[in-house]
Amino acid sequence: MSTNDVIARLDAAVNALGDVDVSLWDDTVLAEHLNDLSAALVAVDGQLARLAEAIRARGLRVVEPAIAA
Repeated sequence: MSTNDVIARLDAAVNALGDVDVSLWDDTVLAEHLNDLSAALVAVDGQLARLAEAIRARGLRVVEPAIAA
């Protein structure tokens, strides 16, 4: 997979997560899906940590981009 494909897939994942708004979910629905949501969040967190550590292992930093004013 090319670097551009990887970046596009990461951007798509970020956009997909940005579309999720659990504040609009009824408490019952949220409770029904809490195990699945928790598993997905833990998996995403683990993969992000893995990627960040691989970058840091190469002597680089993961930094938050500056937002232009």
